[in-house]
Amino acid sequence: MSVNLLEECKNAGRIGISGHVRPDGDCVGAVLSLQMYLRKCLPAAQVEVYLEKPADIFSEIRGFDEIHSDFPEEDPFDVFFALDCGAERLGGAEKYFRSAGKRINIDHHLREEGSGDVNHIVPQASSTCELLYDLMEEDKLDRDIAMALYIGIIHDTGVFQYSCTAPATMEKGAKLIAYGFDFPRLIQETFYLKTYVQAQVMGRALMESVRFLEGRCIVSSVDSRTMEIYQVGPKDLDGIVNQLKNIKGVECAIFMYQTGPLEYKVSLRSGEKVNAAQVASYFGGGGHARAAGCTMTGTFHDCVNNLSLHIERQLTAAD
Repeated sequence: MSVNLLEECKNAGRIGISGHVRPDGDCVGAVLSLQMYLRKCLPAAQVEVYLEKPADIFSEIRGFDEIHSDFPEEDPFDVFFALDCGAERLGGAEKYFRSAGKRINIDHHLREEGSGDVNHIVPQASSTCELLYDLMEEDKLDRDIAMALYIGIIHDTGVFQYSCTAPATMEKGAKLIAYGFDFPRLIQETFYLKTYVQAQVMGRALMESVRFLEGRCIVSSVDSRTMEIYQVGPKDLDGIVNQLKNIKGVECAIFMYQTGPLEYKVSLRSGEKVNAAQVASYFGGGGHARAAGCTMTGTFHDCVNNLSLHIERQLTAAD
């Protein structure tokens, strides 16, 4: 079901927008581009974004400094958007979504149905920002909106290299850079650039990685003590799993970091022979065929053993 954004928000006095916990580039680009678009097209409406604080690399996007990262009690919103996730991953903003007069869910992750009264779920799309581009009226776009959408698309396509990139995705990227922002710098600063400490942690994770299943799978982890030593948080660990996947001969890469006693956040990246989303789904997670994640409990070895069981089955079936 497609969504007419302006029609759905017509006569709304208060509009809220949120995305998933631990927001990535697609999530941040989506919520801020939609806020800019609705404020531009519906100037009488109050449009606010509620989101866990994103990484500072996205601070150039207009509206970044206005994001509400605390979640106080609010009167019900007339319309509330859940972008890039279902209601269950909104964190502190879930209560706003549940109580809103109209709930709209726009997402590209594989789910049978959406969480809203109005749902636009397209698993074939590269990103939620690509979906929003399709839903926005082109003559209402401007440089700031285009830049936010572009950031979201490049982050969820790995700068147009992941298998979710379609010819249409590239065409939309071309149209967006025509608005005149400095896209080479944005790619470098939001996707590739690392601080010295981030590079140190990545180096340690790569050095301590272990290959198994005849070298076709690789795993590495960072425990809470290591994160304390380097004074890093989850946002500082971005990119490690991608680097693991880039090792020759690896069909599936696993990166884990500790979030509590016997609890790990797991990221998976895979090639054509392993469906990462299917593996993650066994443990309550999800994502895309080539990039997915979940949260697991147990020791490091417990988690790896459980993951490897499902990965090995897929590798065997593909051979």
